[in-house]
Amino acid sequence: MAEKKELRIGMIGYGLMGRIHTNGYKNVNNFFPELEYKPVLKAVSARSEDKLKSFADQWGYESIETDWRKLVSRDDIDAIDICTPNNMHAEIAIAAAEAGKMILCEKPLARTVEEGKRMLEAVEEAGVPNTVWYNYRRVPAVTLIKNIIDSGKLGRIFHYRSNFLQDFTISPDVPQGGEALWRLDKEVAGSGVTGDLLAHCIDTAMWLNGSIDDVSAMTETFVKERVHQETGEEKEVKIDDACSFQCHFGNGSLGLFEATRYARGHKALFTLEINGENASLRWNLHDMNRLEFFDYEDDDKVHGWRSIHVSESEHPYMDRWWIPGTSIGYEHTFLHQVAEFLESLETGEPCHPTFKDAQETQKVCEAILDSAASGSWKETGVEW
Repeated sequence: MAEKKELRIGMIGYGLMGRIHTNGYKNVNNFFPELEYKPVLKAVSARSEDKLKSFADQWGYESIETDWRKLVSRDDIDAIDICTPNNMHAEIAIAAAEAGKMILCEKPLARTVEEGKRMLEAVEEAGVPNTVWYNYRRVPAVTLIKNIIDSGKLGRIFHYRSNFLQDFTISPDVPQGGEALWRLDKEVAGSGVTGDLLAHCIDTAMWLNGSIDDVSAMTETFVKERVHQETGEEKEVKIDDACSFQCHFGNGSLGLFEATRYARGHKALFTLEINGENASLRWNLHDMNRLEFFDYEDDDKVHGWRSIHVSESEHPYMDRWWIPGTSIGYEHTFLHQVAEFLESLETGEPCHPTFKDAQETQKVCEAILDSAASGSWKETGVEW
């Protein structure tokens, strides 16, 4: 077997996503042995030296940097993985592109369309490979939905609906800002559930069903003031706690979306359903290895929703894993994205979603917030 080429990874951030991405890098070649490239955990960067060293020792990074700029400038780094809060994405990505580094950026791409535009221009000018970690595309059942839609099995699509429900900020005692809770600070996050949760729904929806052309939205902030974790001061909460929107897709279908952090009993309930003239599909992250399918062409005596356990070797990605009937988990979706990024380096084809793809999702998110603020329909300007 030929010796593998090294892809030397420099990661910025060591939180939840840092752990998940690192797991993908460490294990991808075990399950995709044919890949020409092998990730090497060269360095990781964050501000807290003690925590950073502990993370590097646990996960096997060769070195640490407390200044991300030094990491980006190092000659022994090929790819920068951005696992920081949203307010740092643009500055890091632009610097990495100017340094000629490949970039893997956590979602959402940016806080605003303007930030995303500058990031996109930077990677296009530099010509560096890039991708954004919208991992739900790599759930085998969701990829199977894509395959079924592309086959024409559903016929004309009429409806697309999707929810992403959580309940972790219901208590008014939850602070905003600081470590782990930066998603509640508008200056850092850019938005609330729109950029955090609906962005996943939107990326998946446009990948499956095409462009979202216009939106009509409403948002609500249920707890108006929270203590800021870093200052101890009571401050106005400026992010959206909940958002619902309706939309028109470019293919003529209608969309209905909802996200909230105030749905008691739900931790990460991401659902989608698609209704076509010949068949319907639905999927639920809480049962992520299962796809429900209704086929109007079935004999009348057996009409009904069928449950497909997506674990056969014929299903997307599943030939890499265990025996039929057994399941894989959330972390595997990131490993799949690592594999496809490495494969893209071999083929020269982009690894979707690229910055360009993610910028289209950013446009929809911004149109949603504009619509909610104005109380009117807004065009997205998406070019899909």
